[in-house]
Amino acid sequence: MSYSRNSFSEKTRKETIQKWFLLSSFVISFLAVLLIFIEIGFPSPQISYHNLEKFYIIALFLLVLSTLVRYTSFRPKKQKIELWILDILFFVFSIILITKKVFLFNNTNEWLAIFDHRLWIYFLLFYAFFKEISLFGPEIFSRRFNPALIFVISFLLMIIIGSLLLLLPNATTSGISFIDSLFTSTSAVCVTGLTVLDTGKNFTTLGQIIILFLIQAGGVGIMTFTSYFSYFFKGKSTFHSQLMISDLANSETLSELFVVLKRIIFVTFIIEAAGALMIYSQLPDSTAMNLSEQIFFSVFHSISGFCNAGFSTLSSGFQDSNFLYNYPFLITMSILIIAGGLGFPIIFNFLKYIRHLIVNRIFRLNKYREYIHKAWVININTRIVVITTMIIILAGTLILFVMEYNRSLEGHEWAGKLVTAFFNISSHRTAGFNSIDFSMVQVPVIFLIMALMWIGASPGSTGGGIKTTTFAISILNFISLAKGKDRVEVFHRQVADSSLRRASAIIMLSFIIIGIAIFLVSFFDPEEKLLDVVFECFSAYGTAGLSLGLTPNLSEASKLVISITMFLGRLGTLTVLIAFFKKIQHTNYHYPTENILIN
Repeated sequence: MSYSRNSFSEKTRKETIQKWFLLSSFVISFLAVLLIFIEIGFPSPQISYHNLEKFYIIALFLLVLSTLVRYTSFRPKKQKIELWILDILFFVFSIILITKKVFLFNNTNEWLAIFDHRLWIYFLLFYAFFKEISLFGPEIFSRRFNPALIFVISFLLMIIIGSLLLLLPNATTSGISFIDSLFTSTSAVCVTGLTVLDTGKNFTTLGQIIILFLIQAGGVGIMTFTSYFSYFFKGKSTFHSQLMISDLANSETLSELFVVLKRIIFVTFIIEAAGALMIYSQLPDSTAMNLSEQIFFSVFHSISGFCNAGFSTLSSGFQDSNFLYNYPFLITMSILIIAGGLGFPIIFNFLKYIRHLIVNRIFRLNKYREYIHKAWVININTRIVVITTMIIILAGTLILFVMEYNRSLEGHEWAGKLVTAFFNISSHRTAGFNSIDFSMVQVPVIFLIMALMWIGASPGSTGGGIKTTTFAISILNFISLAKGKDRVEVFHRQVADSSLRRASAIIMLSFIIIGIAIFLVSFFDPEEKLLDVVFECFSAYGTAGLSLGLTPNLSEASKLVISITMFLGRLGTLTVLIAFFKKIQHTNYHYPTENILIN
């Protein structure tokens, strides 16, 4: 018994020491990264770079020491080979850099000269910080909050951090107010695209890079990154953390959870990289951008397009003369927007279907290989999303093409008008890029665009709105009620009552939030046109990023209202409510059922 107690005490002591190591390493890396942002964010830092470099080297040394202690004392025996490689590279490069700075500071050896650039220090410290926050952060929140609340908190923290970073003097060309930085950060994290400042003119390269990282984190999901890399660096995860992340990632089984997260990150980077290459190949020579500017432009717009963010470094958007008639570029952007709006579950289901076809059609040429039958490879969720998306885009394209043929589409050939209509309908649903003049658009088309923004993208995607499945299920419910059916059926499947109740709640909550936003903006800015206000609020809730020119003229109070509307539209009002309400246990009793007079 004494041996058991001593073992338990020793284990507790070891866990306590390990937690303090995690905390101290996190604090050191955080302070180092904070000083880096101060250095690059302020034009004339009070501390010289030479003194800052001394702190960076000390911090790097302590982090290397911490890594060694963990491997010798706290790490489990089994480690991922990828983590071993990364930590070895971190250790080797850090030792080389520390040795050069401390002992060979004036050495002019060519192979050591490459380490003179301060980017090496930045990169190593950022890697250490990313690793420490992945190890230290998720466990704190997962033990105290439910998954929905963690989801809300993660977005709030990212918005606040983004606001502070955009306030750095070097992030803008002529300064920015706090409310404008908060609005821009919210718009970027919520992948909306509404802007009060010109992204290309008012933000420096540093500011644009900050916006780009906010878009990427908000589009793919902050918890997707932190959860996966937390598991990657730890090599394990608690059961509570797995349940939490499973809820956020919509994973059916815990065994495939981190595989799904890995696929999300991998597919995102592959699509964005392919999109950037396509955009780069389609840039006209008349843009007068050098090589680095062309690469940054391509990467920025690929990420902004796939994440359905709608941010552009072009002051006039895609009405710029270099892109207005660049139809291959518009088609590429449309594909990125649609791919991001479909959602990762749909993309994965399509990849699964393609694999199924390859196995059964190509490999089946071998007569000795048996046919592998799988029922419902394309699941009902994918069918509803794809069909609804196709109907919305094709119908919207046809309406815009016909009604604006001789108005906002004037100047294009008929094929160019078709491509332009297709691009704008694809974008107006949730992305916010625009290549037509809204001053020439008819009012019925404006209402069509508001409806598209309200519907938005699909579940599990980078877009907002009430989602295509919510809209489709509601339409099916209308038809079922009209036929006198007591259930909703589609593709030989019955839609669960919980899905119907959830869809009704989402639609009702969306109208309540949009109505409150319209009321408040009209109250704070009574001189603005009602149509402009309504359009702005629908755009904010649908995270579409379109505006009739009202955004820069909003008062500070209205900017705050629109920021909250963007936040609720991206996360979902129902998700926010679930985050703050305690979930009750299922009851084992039923009250007598009675019908309520509805109509």
